[in-house]
Amino acid sequence: VEAQETIRQVMRGRRGLRASQPDNFSLETSESALKFWNDIKGKLVIAGIILPAIGLIVGAIVIMNIMLVAVAERTREIGIRKALGARRWDIMSQFLVEAATLTLTGGLIGVGVGLLFGALVKRVFGFDSSVPVWSAVVATAASIAIGLVFGLLPANRAARMDPVEALRHE
Repeated sequence: VEAQETIRQVMRGRRGLRASQPDNFSLETSESALKFWNDIKGKLVIAGIILPAIGLIVGAIVIMNIMLVAVAERTREIGIRKALGARRWDIMSQFLVEAATLTLTGGLIGVGVGLLFGALVKRVFGFDSSVPVWSAVVATAASIAIGLVFGLLPANRAARMDPVEALRHE
């Protein structure tokens, strides 16, 4: 602190500052640099949580809409299956498997693109990058879970259809 004040006085003298004038320079210490880095790191962590969460929400809404359209387009098929003896669970599981398959495919494509991007960064910039296997597994499992959760509403809607009304649908 004493050395810092001595440096501050020398800098004020070299810049011709009077006692009433504020400093027109700043002194950086390792503590201030560390504090600055921790502030940036905290903001990056928050951004690293919020941005993927937005992506998951948008993806979930897209999956639900795709599945709702699939149910609407296949109303007649659902009616035929129910008329032939398919139970509610049979219809529900059909659409849940479809939603899980869609999201599994999307998750695998996302992991693949991420691995390719990591290899590109490693090659172009020389950064040592690697992706832990557990993170790829968690990402894929999360995408399947999103598909199952947001596929429940369309699957339930399909399973609750009245077979007579479904068969009348054009």
